Amino acid sequence: MGKLFYQNKKQVIKTGVSFGSVLAIVISWSVNESIIWAIIHGLLSWIYVIYFAFIR
Repeated sequence: MGKLFYQNKKQVIKTGVSFGSVLAIVISWSVNESIIWAIIHGLLSWIYVIYFAFIR
């Protein structure tokens, strides 16, 4: 049971990180239309998403 829980938790974290990166890239592109900024914001992922939510 513990091993299954650990694998599911690991998958949820991996999916959350991927979703956060994609969301940050899409938001960045729609605002800036710059590949460089989209890459930087994709690396920062959830930090940029939270920043964007509070600022906009």
